[in-house]
Amino acid sequence: MLSWLLRAVGVLMVLTAIALAMSRAPDRPVDSLVARWAPPPSDFIDVGGQIVHLRDEGPRGDPLPIVLLHGTSASLHTWEGWVKALKTQRRVITFDLPGFGLTGPFTGRYAAAGYGGDAYARFVLDVAERLKLTRFVIGGNSLGGEIAWRVAVLAPERVHQLVLVDAAGPPFVPEHFPLGWQLARVPVLNHVLEWVLPRQLVAQGLASVYGEPARITPELVDRYFELTLREGNRRALMERLREMRPGVDAERIASIRRPTLVLWGRRDRLIPLAVGEHFGRTIPGSRLVIFDDLGHVPHEEDAARTVKPVRAFLGLPAS
Repeated sequence: MLSWLLRAVGVLMVLTAIALAMSRAPDRPVDSLVARWAPPPSDFIDVGGQIVHLRDEGPRGDPLPIVLLHGTSASLHTWEGWVKALKTQRRVITFDLPGFGLTGPFTGRYAAAGYGGDAYARFVLDVAERLKLTRFVIGGNSLGGEIAWRVAVLAPERVHQLVLVDAAGPPFVPEHFPLGWQLARVPVLNHVLEWVLPRQLVAQGLASVYGEPARITPELVDRYFELTLREGNRRALMERLREMRPGVDAERIASIRRPTLVLWGRRDRLIPLAVGEHFGRTIPGSRLVIFDDLGHVPHEEDAARTVKPVRAFLGLPAS
């Protein structure tokens, strides 16, 4: 019996070693990713020594540009559907937050910055300064939504309108936490993920945040997978997840006095609808719109449908 068990353990170890070897995915230099993921109109700008991947589209004369911020593990590409629908009439600015996409980890004068909400909000305000944005509309999804409302708290005179899409902020308990994020929070094991990343793990993470996983394409998985491999991003993700504290500073949300649109996917298993309802109750005059069949990234899952209330909120004609 013992010899059989030892043989079984040996076979399991060999199979595990083979699986790890097949899933080996070392960091990729940013230059190797630019051709595919940063075609025009992508640009790279220097903000205090941090090189930021950014897209600035639409009429430059727009007095109230729209700034859209992505969530954890995402990139500016998540807004492509909305940008397409808005850029003919409005200036729309999207960029990869530090630690994600092609921007990569905090560096330059931000090298010692953590990955907390206020640090990100101050960075976004620095980007706005670099682009000479006096006043703007700001929106965000998940982490990006948290950053957006923090910007509205830190610099209310700069924010004209606020759009929150399945945003973090109030305390919540996730119904489901993506497996990749769970592993990234486990000491020792998380360092293995700096060298090994099964593509299927990324696909599973996307399936957990989409209301209808059938909408996920191989090209979408490619994008999330390859941009996660950008050098330094996996380590930055671990730091971000360590600093994630749902509910921190949530009392500040009540101070927001900007016109606010709250969009939510009822099938969001990461940040439940109750959080969206909290935003709706807490921010005076805000409007909550719920999409019954969408999940945590409704703007990406169905851009054409979710941008319609945004167009109305901005005073644009129905497309």
